[in-house]
Amino acid sequence: MDVQLEGLKFDSNGLIPAIVQDAASGEVLMMAWMNRASLDKTVATGKTHFFSRSRNKLWLKGESSGHVQHVKSIRTDCDKDTLLIHVEQVGAACHDGYYSCFYREHQLGPDWKVVGKKVFEPAAVYKK
Repeated sequence: MDVQLEGLKFDSNGLIPAIVQDAASGEVLMMAWMNRASLDKTVATGKTHFFSRSRNKLWLKGESSGHVQHVKSIRTDCDKDTLLIHVEQVGAACHDGYYSCFYREHQLGPDWKVVGKKVFEPAAVYKK
């Protein structure tokens, strides 16, 4: 049991938001939810694991794509209710094929501007 994790504040559903950031560049890659089991697996394996609210199950980042995240550090905010995880990203973080999930930027007009770098074609990776 990791005593440091005992003081974290999970919400009423047992979840805590985890912001994932590239350890080298500082770019925010994604946000996902963790429960205690996924956090324990992340600490134990050194690879990010999350809890899928829609599928109601644990998942390893990259289990389908091979685009895993190697954990470099885990931080918490002052309230201990949000995590910041620094990672070394293999491939891309976004299932849409972009390095970061935050690849669109607001601009005047009807559409968001794509500003991110596309790393792969999802149809080729996920074969859907």
